[in-house]
Amino acid sequence: MPELGTPALVYAIAALIVPFIRHNTLRQVFLLAVPVFGLLVFWQLPYGTYGNINLMNMHVGLMRLDALSYVFGLIFSLAAFLSLLYAWHVRDTIQQVATLLYAGAGIGAVFAADLVTLFVFWEGTAIASVFLIWARRTEGAYATGMRYLIIQVGSGVILLAGIILYYRETGTIAFSQMELGSPATWAIFLAFGIKCAFPLLHNWLQDAYPAATITGTVTLSAFTTKLAVYALARGFPGTELLIYIGVTMTLFPVFFAAIENNLRRVLAYSLNNQLGFMVVGVGIGTPLALNGTVAHAFCHILYKALLFMSVGAVMYRTGTSKASELGGLYKSMPLTMIFCIVGAMSISAFPLFSGFISKSLILSASADTGYFFVWLALVVASVGVLEHSGIKIPYFTFFAHDAGHRVKEAPFHMLLAMGITAALCVGLGVFPSLLYGILPYEVEYTPYTTTHVVTQLQLLLFAGLAFAVLMRTGLYPAEFRSVNLDFDWVYRRMLPAIVGGIRHAVTSTWRFAARVTLHRVDRMMIGIYRAHGPQGPLARTWPTGSMVLWIAVLLGMTLVLTYI
Repeated sequence: MPELGTPALVYAIAALIVPFIRHNTLRQVFLLAVPVFGLLVFWQLPYGTYGNINLMNMHVGLMRLDALSYVFGLIFSLAAFLSLLYAWHVRDTIQQVATLLYAGAGIGAVFAADLVTLFVFWEGTAIASVFLIWARRTEGAYATGMRYLIIQVGSGVILLAGIILYYRETGTIAFSQMELGSPATWAIFLAFGIKCAFPLLHNWLQDAYPAATITGTVTLSAFTTKLAVYALARGFPGTELLIYIGVTMTLFPVFFAAIENNLRRVLAYSLNNQLGFMVVGVGIGTPLALNGTVAHAFCHILYKALLFMSVGAVMYRTGTSKASELGGLYKSMPLTMIFCIVGAMSISAFPLFSGFISKSLILSASADTGYFFVWLALVVASVGVLEHSGIKIPYFTFFAHDAGHRVKEAPFHMLLAMGITAALCVGLGVFPSLLYGILPYEVEYTPYTTTHVVTQLQLLLFAGLAFAVLMRTGLYPAEFRSVNLDFDWVYRRMLPAIVGGIRHAVTSTWRFAARVTLHRVDRMMIGIYRAHGPQGPLARTWPTGSMVLWIAVLLGMTLVLTYI
């Protein structure tokens, strides 16, 4: 198996086979087997680099297996399996092939030992994942998918430019730790930041994820942004700028998530918030902080997928994910409600749930390194998480006002996928050593100390009481149909308006200049004709010369306006 180079090859071959399997049940079983075989490729391999190739005197390694890539490869394989199980009912070949290629590209990028291989799989995730949006087959999904594709491919183009510059500077394409300080590393950093949804670069996430299919959103939530977190942890650990970027990421989505009506968009904003914790951990860069980043990415993939699964199951049965149109579903979908609450408690970092044992690492690392205000900001952000994901999602979906939906419980395969994911969320929270034992650095950390538990419970109690008071007093933002403006308004509305204004100004100026020039040329030619023009029947040849001169003037003006 090491000769295969990377588990991505297993997914690629399977994607070629899937369209030819006509029996639905056999196809679904085959799909579930793919992540298992992909996992077996690296499960028992010793650490090292496999699939080495000499490409134009550049060393290419298709699979670098070490402590960091192993953890991400493991959780990506698990996420692929759970996503495919959740999508058992899907008969759309496009979605199935796209899911395999997307997951395979994500896993391939995690194991990439060099920047060229990373770039290939980086672009692979962009191209494959857009079909999970287009598979919804609506005009809005097509437009959203185009925007998503432009941004993701643009990230790859910037990454490629950075790789070329980096190779010229250093003579190597090895994917290892870099220092900001040159155009090459800044370009690579920006490419990672776009995919990680840094502030002002984040709107593709809230735009695209809710526009995907029900199952596609679950798959999208697992790979793209966590691949960027992995890339940052590999390439820029200890970069202090990331601390402040991460803090901003944890705070700004809280407001948008609180006022958002579409619950899948709420979860997308919440995803931004959780990414911020991971980015802070990368920025701090200590072994404890990096362990916290990896652990939080691992746990986040699970509980975020669980929340998207539960909201997706509700949408599958009711046809909507808008809070203003939901409520009272605890009567019809009690199991989905339970799984949703498990996901909500996990993301809120309740003790005995997975979020607690991973987020504690990052909070402790920020306190231990003297970043007091960073620690305080993360605590405040944790309170916001409980409000918009821990309470809002289950409350407005299953409780609140009764919207009158009387539907069936989610299909069995969805319940099974949610049940397995929920069990993992609880299991990791109760037995943190299961996760701590595979982290990149040796862990000497006990999350369940009296101080940690009491402090966290106090925060959660405060946030819960605040939510209750705001609801009772009517101060909490009401859930109603609305369009919330975010920074994407700048490039979706303002920039086109500015470009249109500039184009109109240039066009008007050109027309005015053309009229003035032609008028003066005409008067000049008349004067020349009167002063020097021949007499008699040959005089009719002069207008032809005038026309040629006019054409020359117009062509010259066109060239000037085109290239200057």
